[in-house]
Amino acid sequence: MTGESDIEKLLKYMSPKLCSEEYVFCTVKNACYGDHADARPLASFLEKEGLSLVLARKSADRYDMSYEGIFKCITLEVHSDLQAVGLTAAVSGRLCENKISANVIAGFFHDHIFVPAESAEKALSVLSEFSV
Repeated sequence: MTGESDIEKLLKYMSPKLCSEEYVFCTVKNACYGDHADARPLASFLEKEGLSLVLARKSADRYDMSYEGIFKCITLEVHSDLQAVGLTAAVSGRLCENKISANVIAGFFHDHIFVPAESAEKALSVLSEFSV
């Protein structure tokens, strides 16, 4: 199932949607992929420094995992091709212009942008301008 790769169509039809859940990024030293599955991570990535986890804030709190910031997720509803060129650059560039940090995770179907919780509504507004 091939996604869209035309950058103009991706930007026009990306339909950003703000998720209501709060998320955090945690790291666990000396962990392996699959560790902490009981915390139900949304995403994980094994780095040389440790296992990075993206967790619902309430899950991180329940398991007493430390984190430094609270984020909201904006999902781009357009089905983007994994080899599409320019979507991440356009989105992060526009957020950068508005002084909003962006942590982007690409899934098979959609791109997910984690922004500081306090900037989420502004970020959604900024991204919605692409399809106007």
